[in-house]
Amino acid sequence: MLEFLEAGGWLMLPLLACSIVAIAIIAERFWSLRSKRIAPPELITQIWQWLRYNQVDEDRIRKLQKNSPLGRILAAGLQERNAAREITKESIEDIGRHVTAALERNLNTLGTIAAISPLIGLLGTVVGMIKVFATITVSGVGNPETLAGGISEALITTAAGLVVAIPSVIFYRYFRGKINRLVVNMEEQALQLIEILHGDRAFDPDEAKLP
Repeated sequence: MLEFLEAGGWLMLPLLACSIVAIAIIAERFWSLRSKRIAPPELITQIWQWLRYNQVDEDRIRKLQKNSPLGRILAAGLQERNAAREITKESIEDIGRHVTAALERNLNTLGTIAAISPLIGLLGTVVGMIKVFATITVSGVGNPETLAGGISEALITTAAGLVVAIPSVIFYRYFRGKINRLVVNMEEQALQLIEILHGDRAFDPDEAKLP
């Protein structure tokens, strides 16, 4: 591994740093974006029970806020349960924007790594080829070992850049898609809560289940 890094030249260091950061972000997002952690399926049922038996109070709302991102959104609706429908909706939407931003944490960094890693690899290719041509200018083509070193540096950095970039792009798109699905699901449950609070519909347990 050390020989591989040395053969690729100094540009392998930023690529190594990018790979470490990308792995850390991917692991953290896998842990943080678990569906049951973001939107526990039993929450809307629990809230319905509170509403049915008139058990909604500030203590329960505070606990709900700490429960999960979906809990924060639904708690915002419960806090404005006696207000007009539009006020309840605005309160939920405001918290929803904050929750969505939290779900997307570090994804821009992962996307940046996916974008710049091939460019760093390309820069390594250019640097390696410059060394090759500089060697040819000074010594001619009679020293194949020196030429091979420059070409090797060029190819290794290009390959390393792609090795970092390809998984980063894949996981970036995967997490984007997962966040979109989670947000849609939370929006549906928030809308259901609004309609329940304002008497537009009865609670249906089947609709509260996560897909």
